[in-house]
Amino acid sequence: MTKETFLHDKHVQLGAKMVDFAGWHMPVQYTSIIEEHNTVRENVGLFDVSHMGEVFVSGKDSLEFLNSIVPQDISKLDYEKAVYCQLPNKNGGLIDDLIIYKLGILEYLVICNASRIDEDLNWMVRCSKKYDVKINNESHNYSLLAVQGPKADELMRAMGLTTHQESFSIKPATIAGIKVLASRTGYTGEDGYEVLVENHHSEYLWDKILEYGKNFGIKPIGLGARDTLRLEAALHLYGNDLDENTTPIEAGLSWSVPKDKKEDYNGKEVIMNQIANGTSKKLVAIKMLDKSIARHEYEVYFKGEKVGHVTSGAPSPTLKENIALAYVKNDKEICAGTNVQVMIREKLHEAQVVTKPFVTKRNKIKF
Repeated sequence: MTKETFLHDKHVQLGAKMVDFAGWHMPVQYTSIIEEHNTVRENVGLFDVSHMGEVFVSGKDSLEFLNSIVPQDISKLDYEKAVYCQLPNKNGGLIDDLIIYKLGILEYLVICNASRIDEDLNWMVRCSKKYDVKINNESHNYSLLAVQGPKADELMRAMGLTTHQESFSIKPATIAGIKVLASRTGYTGEDGYEVLVENHHSEYLWDKILEYGKNFGIKPIGLGARDTLRLEAALHLYGNDLDENTTPIEAGLSWSVPKDKKEDYNGKEVIMNQIANGTSKKLVAIKMLDKSIARHEYEVYFKGEKVGHVTSGAPSPTLKENIALAYVKNDKEICAGTNVQVMIREKLHEAQVVTKPFVTKRNKIKF
């Protein structure tokens, strides 16, 4: 049975086109993907991302446990801060990618991808046997609203937010009279917040954000624009750009893997070996040189040889070009400025490797 978020009926009332996504009935668009995409780039948009998983980890050994299952050094995570990391298997392949928040001395919040909640929980419980730790899946009790765009902070302050937060921080807050956890994170490359709210307040808060947001040009945003926004920012999508056969190093995420972490973790030997000796494949950004669109799993060629495949591809509303991410052979000749070809309907189409991200991110907020 397809699951529905607490805000499902709100989307239907707004005339959203609904689709099945990761086992959930979700809005793909309300008006048009391009219009919604541009709203987030220029003003502010509201997303329902309540299909994401919220797992609370606490107990005497919570730090040691988390350090044993992710490459990031969680001991360096400060109170009310967040860190992006991955959940590798024994071979270094990725069960999921996560954001971990430190809520207290011995309490953490782990945000999981919607399609991987069960797999993540199963793996975490299996890995927790020797630790005094409590793993509590609260995904069914919370809704998650994302307020994203250059006017997001101004809108949140108009609704009562008084905390001053840097990027990748989380704090208790009161928005429109409702107590929430507000994190300055997102999946669009723009500034914004992700607001964790108890389900019974979610519909009220959704309506209030749209009401206050009228003065800021707000629109509700569907999964279609969420995908084009994250692709322009070269942010990974699990199941496309990440999977259990891909390591963080192959995925270009070595910046998130500390070289000096002393603690062992699942897949560490493989991951450290790849940092030292390189990988056989790498993730690159490409733009099409004609009007064709490179889609998921289309083959990539270089000098007449098949060298990889597209993982994510779509038209870029901001650039008005067709862009994609692709895994290719780790050949030093395949670099920014190199021309490659993408096989589309049995014909090779010209493309060029470019630097990531496609669109400059504006989500680094410091005080």
